[in-house]
Amino acid sequence: MNLQLTSKTAFVSGSTQGIGFAIAKQLLQEGAHVIINGRNNEKVAAAVEKLRLAIPEAVVSGITANFADVDEVTKLLTQLPEIDILVNNVGIFELKQFADITDQDWLRFFEVNVMSGVRLSRALLPKMIEKTQGRVIFISSESAVKIPGNMIHYAMTKTAMISIARGLAELTKGTSVTVNTILGGPTYSEGVSGVVEQIAATANIEVEQVKDNLSKTMNPTSLLQRFITPSELANLVVYLSSPLSAATNGSALRADGGLLQTIL
Repeated sequence: MNLQLTSKTAFVSGSTQGIGFAIAKQLLQEGAHVIINGRNNEKVAAAVEKLRLAIPEAVVSGITANFADVDEVTKLLTQLPEIDILVNNVGIFELKQFADITDQDWLRFFEVNVMSGVRLSRALLPKMIEKTQGRVIFISSESAVKIPGNMIHYAMTKTAMISIARGLAELTKGTSVTVNTILGGPTYSEGVSGVVEQIAATANIEVEQVKDNLSKTMNPTSLLQRFITPSELANLVVYLSSPLSAATNGSALRADGGLLQTIL
């Protein structure tokens, strides 16, 4: 299927590894020009080089910016060209009991996970609407709906993303611009793999066994019964980036492996 992304320009926040990197790679494979982002120059440069090696014909570049720093975000916005596809992927997470989450923690999570998408969308969406074409995609989580007791501050930000995306979609009426959210499920990214490998080494058992046990223990309602791969989530993102997805707007789409036990 031709997704008609040749020469479209995409910006993917938080994309030097994990889900963001997988999204950038698949957009490049479809012929899009991609700008990736990370918090330090070395990681951004390494990710750009890795993408160029994987896809020699790729048109890829990177911009360093820490989304916890408003000044760095402002500078990033001045460096961005006209963007056709915005993927709001950057985010932080941690396990923390509610009583231990400080005011500073709440504000830090809101600043990075929510305000990153707000600031980027505020800067880039008006031009898309003016052109009457473009895509904005928020990478949320099943935790936005199935709130974990030990990550309430994280889940709050993921719920906020859905609300913001739906509101922004209302602004696109009568155009070919769409704004959607993806509810990703438990994904085997670099952060998760590091923890799994550490557990396996400590217990002297196979990594695959730990992955299988963790997935089924932590996510018993999953129909997939395993971790999702970053590329599987990226598949949906790239489709939503395509002109072929024009009829999908203002939606929260699930790529959660069937973990959420709801029909909508």
